[in-house]
Amino acid sequence: MEKDDTILEVKDLVKHFPMGGGLFGRGQKIVHAVNGINFKVKRGETLGIVGESGCGKSTAGRTIIRLYEPTSGQIFFEGQDVTKAHGSDLLNLRRKMQMIFQDPYASLNPRMTVGDIVGEGLDIHKLASGQARTDRIYELLEVIGLNPEHANRFPHEFSGGQRQRIGIARALSVNPRLIICDEPISALDVSIQAQIVNMLEELQEKMGLTYLFIAHDLSMVKHISHRIAVMYLGRIVELTDSYELYKNPQHPYTKALLSAIPIPDPRVEATRKRIVVQGSVPSPIDPPSGCYFRTRCPYVKGICAEEVPQLKELGNNHVAACHLL
Repeated sequence: MEKDDTILEVKDLVKHFPMGGGLFGRGQKIVHAVNGINFKVKRGETLGIVGESGCGKSTAGRTIIRLYEPTSGQIFFEGQDVTKAHGSDLLNLRRKMQMIFQDPYASLNPRMTVGDIVGEGLDIHKLASGQARTDRIYELLEVIGLNPEHANRFPHEFSGGQRQRIGIARALSVNPRLIICDEPISALDVSIQAQIVNMLEELQEKMGLTYLFIAHDLSMVKHISHRIAVMYLGRIVELTDSYELYKNPQHPYTKALLSAIPIPDPRVEATRKRIVVQGSVPSPIDPPSGCYFRTRCPYVKGICAEEVPQLKELGNNHVAACHLL
């Protein structure tokens, strides 16, 4: 991979999960969770990944960080192929790539104090010990808006928003360069969501962090992301700058998603036409031929069932996968 400001590059990433089956795998079915996605993330930017539940966005994030082993494809982080890393090389990569999980209640060990949760990464990667470790934990707690005395408390003593802040401090403890945010605000109250997003933006500016921000709330993704990728049934169907996506969506699925977002102007909202997508998302075990969205698309043509649409350049760093473009 050429040297440039790209920190993460994903090439033809595929993740399938075998399901069921009898002896020797006979009759085994395959869940097609991620189906050949490609994108790059520049150092210091935020790439948002959006889509309905089950579209594969969280699976993609977990595969990139190797919590799941990829079925095929390549993942380059700072020029190093993550898919070929093992042992100490993989451990070092995981220090540079951290994850913030969706559920702040399930992602923290209830038997560990906050200090031990935040300091666990320091211990694993041997980054600090003794007083230096304690000082680092206190520093991180202050960065996320908690106090040093909170270090001796347990997760159940905190609210959902505070627990997510603790999860963020844990990710920051090892000085990562890329943080994969897997729906970090979806389990929180709306008022707390804005606080967490604002804090993530401040941390990015202060520490030069790069984010892969996974979410289903398009309005919140617009607020934090520089670019946005829209996923449907394991494929990226559109990718462009945040402003361009909201101003000029091209894929029928993206248009439908954006039409569902309320506009805080009664006059505009009253005259706006809602694009309703019929039916439900097809099963990833038996996806349709050709374009995966064709079974729900109001503009479907014959070619949509025959050929898989490829991402096309539309100008302004805008790509979309649709036969009608």
